[in-house]
Amino acid sequence: MKATKIWMTNTLVTAAMTAMLLASQANAQDAVKRVIVVSLEDHMLALVEDGQVKKVYPVAVGKPSTPSPVGTFTIERRVANPTYQHNGKTVLPGPHNPVGTRWMGLSKHGYGIHGTNEPNSIGKSASHGCIRLNRTDLEELYSLVSVGDTVELVGQRNEETAQLFGNGEGPAETTQTTIVATVSTQAPEQNAGSDDASTTAATPPAPAVAAIAASR
Repeated sequence: MKATKIWMTNTLVTAAMTAMLLASQANAQDAVKRVIVVSLEDHMLALVEDGQVKKVYPVAVGKPSTPSPVGTFTIERRVANPTYQHNGKTVLPGPHNPVGTRWMGLSKHGYGIHGTNEPNSIGKSASHGCIRLNRTDLEELYSLVSVGDTVELVGQRNEETAQLFGNGEGPAETTQTTIVATVSTQAPEQNAGSDDASTTAATPPAPAVAAIAASR
């Protein structure tokens, strides 16, 4: 009986220590300062963590008639395998879905970071204002970011984007680059040319409907 009590005590202590360790790791992850910087002029996106460039991806941005907004926003929701809805039309998850396999909705109503069923648009000004990525890049980025992370959409090249992406002559070397991502004080541009649509998760639990721009 005494040995059993000792074993149970040791088991409880081990479980408590494991829980504390997991909580500590979760808190450490939440404490990471993440900023997604998108250069609309360069058609590039960088994920910066604690001042260090972690990933750089090519993207499609808004076309001249429906430009992407400029300013500093946050990720408000994340939806895996979204269902696309626009003007009474519904597109289920699959190869024909205009927003691909992942949706990261921004605090700017109607805009987000997502995939595309037109991969040839990547690297161009082609969307209705949203930021598009190739599927592989999209799913990797989705796994690396969280709700609440900052998203900075930069309209014209500046010192920050030059460090991240070069001066329009190809991506800069980012292996050892340290970036201090700035928070823009410029008010977001209004995009009167964008249509609103919606995405919902295809599998439960279903999140709230996320309004998005029709980026086909």
